[in-house]
Amino acid sequence: MDLKFTTAGDYVKSQQQRIGFACKYMTADQTQKKKRLEEIQRPLNTRSTTVQWLNRQTRDVAEERLWDIMVHNIASYKRLIEYVGSLPLELRMVRLGSDVLPVYTQHEWSYYWKRPDVVQYAEREFAKVGATARALDVRLSMHPGQFTVLASDNPEIVDRSVEEFEYHTDVIRWMGYGRTFQDFKCNVHISGRQGPAGIKHAVNTRLSPEARNSITIENDENKWGLDASLELVDTCALVLDIHHHWCREGEYIHATDDRFTRVIDSWRGVRPVIHYSYSRDEALPQDFTHNTMPDMPVLLETGYKKAKLRAHSDYYPNNSVNDWALSFLPYADIMCESKCKNLASIALHKYNMEKNNELSKQNVQQKTTEPETIII
Repeated sequence: MDLKFTTAGDYVKSQQQRIGFACKYMTADQTQKKKRLEEIQRPLNTRSTTVQWLNRQTRDVAEERLWDIMVHNIASYKRLIEYVGSLPLELRMVRLGSDVLPVYTQHEWSYYWKRPDVVQYAEREFAKVGATARALDVRLSMHPGQFTVLASDNPEIVDRSVEEFEYHTDVIRWMGYGRTFQDFKCNVHISGRQGPAGIKHAVNTRLSPEARNSITIENDENKWGLDASLELVDTCALVLDIHHHWCREGEYIHATDDRFTRVIDSWRGVRPVIHYSYSRDEALPQDFTHNTMPDMPVLLETGYKKAKLRAHSDYYPNNSVNDWALSFLPYADIMCESKCKNLASIALHKYNMEKNNELSKQNVQQKTTEPETIII
């Protein structure tokens, strides 16, 4: 089906629904000793290093460390994807960590990642990672950090941000993605004083074709909200972060809202992704029982701060808010931004399945009647 644009209708709703998690694997039993947790989780999670540590070493020692980290991290990508691929289809989505190739854009060390032997290894091994994801039907994404500010009014910051985004694009390209519009999602916030105009300029004039195919823009919880994002519907795919929107506007936006329909349109027939997080307990009233929707105006009036309300919870304890978030699932996959990673996404999926099973039982018990004849 060749669609340039679509709406929140049967086409999107017919696609595979997914709930995913970000970057890090956590084993189910987190009560184990730290050393044992490290042994279990390390193979699926990336390692890193710092410029400061590298600069204190001889060149040979530093390069050996970078090689070892590269080998481990690419293998950890593959193992993480294999784990996600073992889950039910509804959970086969994961965000890959940005630190897979450390100091890639640090000017004093970027030479290392251009060495022919390093590039050859990366190309070969990342290709295996991408092939594994496609074979297991795992949806992938990445999320450059907060210092990637494509809409800055400082040209040097824009230059560094483009370098950072293109680093992610190199990884995406080596995995065999970036070939078609949104075959891979690489998300950044709409931050920077130039706002939508700066994003348009960067996308249209500074990014490679693979980067343009991959980039998504997310509404910010501060200056640039959903209305600003919607100025980019013809430029790139948009990610609705429903927690950011609640923090900024105090609004629980509905999946049927026309603004969300326009977000869906920006994906041009590819199934959209939204981001979902929830406030931490310590940011909410002590007697809050998580059985009602937190009211932003009331919280602000009683002295609670948006900055603290923005911080992500470990799990999703509030089923009233979960029901609201899950109302988007027919139209968009949900990326869980929670501190307990896969454990939280699995718990949310389990709640959704149990709720749907209960609704199915209720529907079966209801008396069925023949539909009325439709006269044309």
